[in-house]
Amino acid sequence: MEIRTGFPFRGKDLDDLRAFLAHNGLKYDERVGFSICLVENERIAAAGSLDGNVLKCIAVSKDFQERGLAAGIVSGLIQEAARGGIFHLFLFTRPENEPLFSSLGFYTIAKTDEVMLMENEKNGITNFVASLQNRNTKMTANGAGGKTGAIIMNCNPFTNGHQYLIESAAKQCALLHIFVVSENKSAFPADVRYRLVRAGTSHIPNALVHPTGPYLISAATFPDYFLKDSVSPCNINMTLDLAIFAEHFAKPMGIRCRFVGTEPFDQLTAAYNRRMREFLPRYGIEVIEIERLASGGKAVSASRVRELLAEGKTAEIRELVPPATFGYLTRSGTEVLEKPLPAGNKKR
Repeated sequence: MEIRTGFPFRGKDLDDLRAFLAHNGLKYDERVGFSICLVENERIAAAGSLDGNVLKCIAVSKDFQERGLAAGIVSGLIQEAARGGIFHLFLFTRPENEPLFSSLGFYTIAKTDEVMLMENEKNGITNFVASLQNRNTKMTANGAGGKTGAIIMNCNPFTNGHQYLIESAAKQCALLHIFVVSENKSAFPADVRYRLVRAGTSHIPNALVHPTGPYLISAATFPDYFLKDSVSPCNINMTLDLAIFAEHFAKPMGIRCRFVGTEPFDQLTAAYNRRMREFLPRYGIEVIEIERLASGGKAVSASRVRELLAEGKTAEIRELVPPATFGYLTRSGTEVLEKPLPAGNKKR
């Protein structure tokens, strides 16, 4: 059997892979950077692809089901990831494939009726969440009915709007967990965004700031979040991401409410908020929406700050961001934006 690889495939090889996946009920993902196919007599018998640290688009033809080809595909993808220095891997598949991939060393994180996410580290997500709890053992949800809340935000960069949302949420609960997206697919690096949130919330005694790691709003759980104009195809990803939050973060951390800001600009985030209101109450988690802060009759947004920064209008930025963010932007903002977001991307 012949092994064919593409970085990714082009031309006829890509057309053949698309057709093979479609025949097996899958759609080729344009984000993949590497694909491997096992071919016999010019027919694709099995295939799989790698998107960063995520294994996806894995299929075996029904005519070759009993030959252990899935193991060969997964092995090839793991080897390619290792060549790139990536060892913690995630696998995106259908729930009915759980026994197969469990036998190949992957462990289930969460699944919905349509999709499942697995990883190759046993108890990986459990240990990650435990590490967040261990960092903050001294703070407990006392008072205010003992309510514990959460906010997940990108903060690209951290604005007065984000600060207002956090302050408003903190008044409604005894303990507030703030999760800052760790994925490095935004204009501002993850470590910068995290530090600016820490600085901008240091005056809030009942707020804790955490990274999301690879488990919330990440390339593994919700890749469409970082793309322009990706609304209709990603309801599956939204539900999976919310299931991970509810089962692995909210439950052990005692989170009973999640706060979001109203979203007048970004259609994808607005759709995510709607799905959140539909889904999280099933787990006893209340979704509380807070009206966004306005300045000069306009909602304060991170996208507006990025636009002003690109235009060199730093004086106007001062009214939209906390002192720590303004200091950072005026000191090194032009360097941060050396790789700007695609036009139209308005992730907060």
